[in-house]
Amino acid sequence: MKILCLTLLLGLCALLNEAQAQSTNIAYDSTLAKKLNADDYGMKKYVMVFLKTGSVTDLGKAKTDSLFAGHMNNMNKLAEEGKLVVAGPFFKNDKYRGLFILNAASLEEGKKMVETDPAVKAKLLEPEMLMWYGSAALGATLEIHKKIEKKTM
Repeated sequence: MKILCLTLLLGLCALLNEAQAQSTNIAYDSTLAKKLNADDYGMKKYVMVFLKTGSVTDLGKAKTDSLFAGHMNNMNKLAEEGKLVVAGPFFKNDKYRGLFILNAASLEEGKKMVETDPAVKAKLLEPEMLMWYGSAALGATLEIHKKIEKKTM
């Protein structure tokens, strides 16, 4: 009898451990997870780009303004294509100017996206890129942003 109870108890413990290891979130939305390319943890790979002040600083105001207008247009294009997930400038920093989080699974893919930026091509900005593992929910950020921005840039 003792052996039977012990066997049942060990079996029950094993089942509980397996159930805990396989527990899932009851709010899980498989359709949304697939749309955002989430892994089982709701995460995915991105390329994080720190935009630093580039080596070219003497182009004159008109040329610089034109290149930064192209920079903004390029960001909008990448966002519309689903390649740019999050972007924004840093405040009062001479070295680091802004940040991109790109929907890219490799540094090579991210580099190709960044090379389309006129300000990067002209060396007004210099990218520093790292692989990053973050929430796949970031992919919905720009969709939400469109609903809360009163004015567009």
